[in-house]
Order: sequence, then structure tokens, then C-alpha cells
Amino acid sequence: PEIDYFKGLIVRSGEPALDVGCGTGRLLIPFLRAGLDVDGCDISPDMLALCAQRAEAEGLRPQLFAQAMHQLSLPRCYRSIVVCGAFGIGGSLAQDQEALHRLFRHLAPGGAVFIDYYVPYKDADEWRYWVKEEGEKLPEPWPSSGQRKITRSGEEIELRIRLLALDPLEQVATRQMQAILWRGGQAVQQEEHTLLERLYFRNELLAMLAAAGFRDVEVRDGYTDNRASSRSGILVYIARKE
Repeated sequence: PEIDYFKGLIVRSGEPALDVGCGTGRLLIPFLRAGLDVDGCDISPDMLALCAQRAEAEGLRPQLFAQAMHQLSLPRCYRSIVVCGAFGIGGSLAQDQEALHRLFRHLAPGGAVFIDYYVPYKDADEWRYWVKEEGEKLPEPWPSSGQRKITRSGEEIELRIRLLALDPLEQVATRQMQAILWRGGQAVQQEEHTLLERLYFRNELLAMLAAAGFRDVEVRDGYTDNRASSRSGILVYIARKE
């Protein structure tokens, strides 16, 4: 649902638009298909290369930039900036605050940034690890199986994820990801990566947006036009530059 939702926000707020953390183009390519003027940026050159291949296959040629969010320095300003599933991933508190400053600088006057964010208590199973006694039981065991996808060559890639640690004082979750390549029913290659996720509550993020210069911030319930409530698990922040 986030693809059509953010597309509608771009239409209302205006173009050009920027998809921050665009990855392989999960949102960016549908935006381009709809005829929107949207650039993309991501920290991963590999993902951007795949995004460019997918776009070119459809006759699309977006401007793509390999930059971290907190180092954003692009040649033009935007009426709309989308950050979907990317804020708080892999950085420090200082980098996240700097990222909001950079987003503000890249907005044209009257423009808006749209950020979705899962509240830390959305997952009841994970929320229990904020309590000392439960947190000491980490890391979680690896799941017996994970999500699998079939490649063009007919091989399978399986992704398993577990919570390695959770620091409630620093509000940081450490996740471990295991990617397994299967060929003919045999695991032939495996990689493991660790990723930090900074955890923010609503009022913290509102304060960070205000410190970056944003005003008139709305907080919505997921991918709807409803105001967020205490029952909302996904928040969408709509922050404007006056």
C-alpha cells in the first residue's frame, strides 16, 4: 500500500521528487511509470545498478545518486522527498539528525518530506526484549527457515533474520541477517551481515524534525489520511518547509 500512498502524496505536494533509500527501485520505478519526475539515491551502488537495469528495461532513465542520507548533496531541490523504510537504519543518532537537516536543505520552499517509521512497540514479541530479564535471553535462535526467492538462473536465495541484541538505553536493535544460496537442493554459499537499527518514539522524531527546521508536521496512521493514535503501528510523518 505504501507505493500508491506515497505516489498520491507526491502528486499533491508537487514535483520534482526524490526517493531517498530507493534501493532497487521498489517505489521509484512505479513512480516513474506513472510519469512522475523522481530522482533516486541510496547508499548501495550495487542496488542502484540493479535499479538502473530494471528501469532501462522499461525505457526509463532516472537520475540515481550513490549517497548516504546524512551526506546528501544533490544538484537540485525538490517539492517532495520520500523516505520509505530507510530512516534510522545503520547510522548513529548524530547521523540521523544530520540526515533530517540535509533533507530540509534539499526541499524547495513549501515542499514536504514524507517519512514512514515502525514504532518500537509494533511487534509484541520483540517489545518484550526491552525488559531486562527478557533482553538477557538474546540473541534469538536462527529461524528454521526464511524467505526464499528464485533467481533468473533457477537458483534460490534464502534470507533469515534474527534479533542479536537490543539496548533499551541507547534505543538500538542489532539485527543479524543470513543469506543462503541454494542450488539443486544444496546450500552452496552463505553470507552473514549485521545491521543496526535506531529506535525512535513519536515525540523524539517530532523534536528532531523541529530541530532540523521543519514546521507544521502531521503524523498519520500508516498509509492512510487518518491521524495517528496510540494503536498505530506504522507512523507516517509529513513535514513541511515553510
